[in-house]
Formats: sequence, C-alpha cells, structure tokens
Amino acid sequence: MPSPSIVQLSISDLPAQFDILLIGAGAAGLYASLCFPSHLKIGLITKDTPSLSASDWAQGGIAAVVAPDDSTALHLEDTLRAGAGLCDYPAVKFLVEQASDGIASLVKMGVAFDRHDGELALTLEAAHSRRRVLHAADTTGRAVVGTLTAQVLSRQNIQVISQAFTLDVWIDASSQRCQGVCLLYQGKILWIRAKAVVLATGGGGQVFAQTTNPALSTGDGVAIAHRANALLRDLEFVQFHPTALTKPGAPRFLISEAVRGEGAHLIDDRGRRFAFDYHPAGELAPRDVVSRAIFSYLQKTQTDPASAHVWLDLRPIPVETIRHRFPNIIQVCQQWGVDLFQEPIPVAPAAHYWMGGIATDLLNQTSIAGLYAVGETASTGVHGANRLASNSLLECIVFSAQFAHFPARVGEERDVGEEGKAISSVLSSIKPPSLDEINTIASLRYQLPRLVWQSAGICREGTVMQAAIAQIQQWQYEFAALPISQTLEALQPGQGVDLPSPDIEQTIRNWAETRNLLEVGYLILKSAQFRTESRGGHYRVDYPETDPAWQVHTLVQGDRWWQAPVQQENKD
Repeated sequence: MPSPSIVQLSISDLPAQFDILLIGAGAAGLYASLCFPSHLKIGLITKDTPSLSASDWAQGGIAAVVAPDDSTALHLEDTLRAGAGLCDYPAVKFLVEQASDGIASLVKMGVAFDRHDGELALTLEAAHSRRRVLHAADTTGRAVVGTLTAQVLSRQNIQVISQAFTLDVWIDASSQRCQGVCLLYQGKILWIRAKAVVLATGGGGQVFAQTTNPALSTGDGVAIAHRANALLRDLEFVQFHPTALTKPGAPRFLISEAVRGEGAHLIDDRGRRFAFDYHPAGELAPRDVVSRAIFSYLQKTQTDPASAHVWLDLRPIPVETIRHRFPNIIQVCQQWGVDLFQEPIPVAPAAHYWMGGIATDLLNQTSIAGLYAVGETASTGVHGANRLASNSLLECIVFSAQFAHFPARVGEERDVGEEGKAISSVLSSIKPPSLDEINTIASLRYQLPRLVWQSAGICREGTVMQAAIAQIQQWQYEFAALPISQTLEALQPGQGVDLPSPDIEQTIRNWAETRNLLEVGYLILKSAQFRTESRGGHYRVDYPETDPAWQVHTLVQGDRWWQAPVQQENKD
C-alpha cells in the first residue's frame, strides 16, 4: 500500500515542548511512537519522509517463531551462532521470546504478510534452521512502513515534523540529562524541549562509497550521541552484502544470493569466474567470503576500486526459472537499463547493516538520562558480530514495544513555562557561507566514503587504517576551521538562528551530515584498529584469525576505547 501523505507542520504551529521527541521515521521510530502511552504528546521528526527510510527498502522479511515445528530455543541458537560469540544472551532471549507478540501486533494493525492456505507464509533464509521468515512479496519493509505510517497519521497525540534535521541533542549542563533537541527546520535553527528523546535514525551506510542504504543514512544518531558523550558499542562490525547493483545513478539494489544458488556466475571483464581463485566453492561460498573475493579482486585490477564492479551473469539459468523466481530483480534491472536475459548485471559488495551503535539496555535507555535509542542506531546486544538475516526489522518492533511501559508520570509533569519556547533568542541572521566553504564541504563528502571504503571496508589492515585515521583527523581540523562551523558550533542552548534563504538551509544540512559522517568514519576506523582479530563482519588481513581473548564488546565513550564482557546465560 502507498504511504499516506504527510502534511508539513508550519513552524508557527510547532509546539515549544513535547513529552517525547522521536528522531527518525523508519520502522523503529514509527512503531515506537505508536507504543508510547496515548496521553503523551509526541513529536516524530524525520529528515525526509518515512518512505525514504532504510526500513522501507527492506526486501527480505521479519523473523519470528510461528510454525509448530519451530521454537524460540532454535531461533535463539541460530542468532547466537550468527553473532560469532558477541551476542548478549539476555537480549537475544528477550528478542526471540517477544517476537510472536510483535508479529501479532503488526497483523492486527493491518500489515499484509503473504499467506499460504490461510496461514502466514514462511520462508527459509541463510543461517536459519527453520522456515520462520514472514514476508510481503519482496517488499516487506514497504508493507510494514506503509501500515505504520497510516497508523501514526491517525493518532491525535502524534505530530509528524517532516523535512527537519536534528543537529544535536540538548543536554542540561547541571543535571547532564537530555532535555530536548536542536533542530534545523523551515529556515530556522531552534531548540525544542522534551521530557525524553528517542534516537531512531537508522544506520550509517553513506560513510562507505558502496552501500545499500538510502542517501539519508549518514550515521546521525551515533554521531549525535557521541557528541553528547553517550556510551557506544561494537562500531567496527558492519555487514557487507556481496552483490549489489552498481550502476551510476542507481540505488545499490541487492541482487539476492538465491540468484547464485540457481546457477548465476560471478565473472570479470573477460568472462572468467574469478571467485574460484579465492575459494573452492566460487560464487557459492559464504557471503563474507564472496564479498572479500570481489573486494580483493577489484583492489588488484581496478584503478578506482571504490566505484568499480564485477559482473553477475544470470544467462546460465533457464529463462523460465528467472521469470518465475526473480520478477522484481528483472524489473529493477530493466529500470536501470540492464537486460539480464541478454547481458550480465554490474555488481559489487556494499555496506548493508551496522551491527554496532549506541549502547542501550532492554528498555532502550542509553547512558544519558532521558536519551533513548532504538533500531539500527542502537546496540542492544542481539546482533553480536554478525546479524542473523531478518532479525533487524524484528529488533525494531520488539524493542520499540518496550515504550508501552514508559513511566506514566512523564506526561503529568509540569510544563517548563516560558523558558520552553522553541526559540529562546533569535540572531538576526547568519553570514552566508562562501563558495570555498560550500566546495570544501562537497569535497569532503565525496572523498570520505572512498577513504573509508578503502581502509575500513571488507578487508582491513592496521597501517592502512592508521593512515586513514590521520587523514580524517586532518579533515576534521579543516572542517572545524570553516567560518560556518565556527558559527554553528558556538551556538549556545536556546540560541536560535533565522536563516536568510533556503539555499543556506540546504548548505547547513549538508554541513551537518558531513560533520556526522566525519565523526562516524573516525569512530569505525578507531574501533576496527582497536580490535586485533577477525570476527563476524570485521575482517583484518593482518589478524585473520578469531582470537578467544577478543570475545568481548568494544566500548567507546568520548576519546576512550576499552573492552567489556559479553553477557552470558545465567545458569542459576
């Protein structure tokens, strides 16, 4: 179903204070807003519209135990195995035990999952020991987001604030409690109070030159939390998909592993099946092995491996099989000028999902009072070093549901009065950025993803990462020296800005996303350099083996990195 239209809230109608502010309108943000007690006044802030979130792009499905031959014990075991020793047992147990309730809630709301003979249809995905993945054709995310958006727009207590960019959270200097956000909206920078703020901003795939994430996935939540001195966890673990459509102007659309299972070949420019140089199973090797094979091959053979590709040839598969099994892949490829019946598809690995994020407990609380995180931007402990397929949408639903237990007293607290106005004081204007500043921001935005892809992508090495870290620090120094950076960084809480033109608002958004990407790139590289082993989504050519001494979480706070134990099963 198409997402309902969202009417943009006029800035004159924007309240000075909410009970809850949610940042992000993917599956996590939408579902969370519906789960909060209905007496709470909720603001749902989104950079664009819900249909542009990564959740909407989710093709696969959502995992849950609903079949009689399945069990939560098996789902738990599969998740722990995929996580390569870094899943927190209590979090995984909670996830799988709450899964069926989450599915029942979505069905009740109207999500039209596929059915077979009247029952929910289930499919099998990699590393699952049973058929437990519910789906709505190959557009499950769109079905979920569309239904949740319709529900949100019908709720009187939820106001959607679209086309708005959250620059930072607002921390009270004395209590160190989160008390709101700094927002770029409709030609102004303003401060809005809230009794709690929830970061549901999704992943950070745009820090890599190749990613399946939408353009708005710039790691905003992790960067915002880091600037607020929140605890972060396991940022080095990024999941890469081996075969994404790689064509200028086209989104990095995933070409399912099932295509290779049916007989498609990975070939180079000469038609040679090069994957056998790296593994005896060739293109049917495990996902991470195939990703490394393509990455390594492009590093050796291409002058610009960050934008290069190999080819996926479906012509060995019978035509009728292709038509029956992969109609959506046919359609998307045709849309971008690729006739897969006559020619191979240009593909390359792409960053797909970020396992790490803002450290949270089972109630989504971060290390900062009043600040919560949910969805891909959070690190709940369920994914470990490598996410099990179709557990990501499930995590959004199960953990967002915990907001139903949010303290009832929150909505009953007194208002903050006059000091809670959205704009406490307004500067008359801001100096328009120069062309040099605009070009510098654009150049960094172009160069950074290529550097991170080369140095912290699928294959990582210590000296390369050290050089990349130094480069990013230099870029951060240059970025901080820009006049626009000095003006915006000097803003005090409650100090608003009236922007003289829409062009400047777009420049500030570009500035803010670039600031976040620089921060995220630095954090991923430092975390990857810190972990001297290979495990799950983190592979180091200089430490290719998994080290039992590293069966620990990586924790980050401010400029400090350290280890913390994984939560094990309580046998008592």
